[in-house]
Amino acid sequence: MASMAVQLLGFLLSLFGLIGTLIATILPHWWRTAHVGTNIITAVAYMKGLWMECVWHSTGIYQCQVHRSQLALPRDLQAARAMMVISCVISTLACVVSVIGMHCTQCVKGASAKNSLAVSGGIFFILAGLICLVPVSWTTNDVVTDFYNPMLPNGMKYEIGQALYLGFFSASLTILGGALLCTSCQSTGNNIPYQPQPRSTTRAAPSYRPPTAYKGNHASSLTSASQSGYRLNDYV
Repeated sequence: MASMAVQLLGFLLSLFGLIGTLIATILPHWWRTAHVGTNIITAVAYMKGLWMECVWHSTGIYQCQVHRSQLALPRDLQAARAMMVISCVISTLACVVSVIGMHCTQCVKGASAKNSLAVSGGIFFILAGLICLVPVSWTTNDVVTDFYNPMLPNGMKYEIGQALYLGFFSASLTILGGALLCTSCQSTGNNIPYQPQPRSTTRAAPSYRPPTAYKGNHASSLTSASQSGYRLNDYV
């Protein structure tokens, strides 16, 4: 019962991580304008994401434009796109495999491969979380490096956007949920009760009984000897 609760907790954490990864992939808040200098009141704020760039005006107008050319994008942005999409696909596959392998579901109930499927789902979740961490980490590193670069003008500096924080949090949830799935299945495998094999019943050997024919022959021989006139006492 405890292992089933741990499995369910791990699956829910990984599911929330998948939802957060999807939102972080779509949102255009990976880079946002850095308010550097004495004048912190600006009329325009810029935000950049994996798929679009947005501009927010002080009048309340919010405009976004999708990246038109895929080949014209920087290599790191293309790699970040691919890795975030791969992370979402692997997490979706992990959800399907985990649902089949969890003890609280009726899929493949009683099969020996049920624990193996749950462990495979946990491993897929961990892999998806690690893949999500890679683009989020290097983007954060680039933003911090450019921000503290004294040779870069203030107008070209950006700060860490909300999508990066969400990416870190989602990847952590996904990895934690996958680890819980793996450990819960291992604990259930170690706690399998021992069932002794039934002992084979051996049949007792039948008691030996002398054949009736032998008794009959012996009696008849005694009677025949007495009838013929010979007695056993004469020979003793």
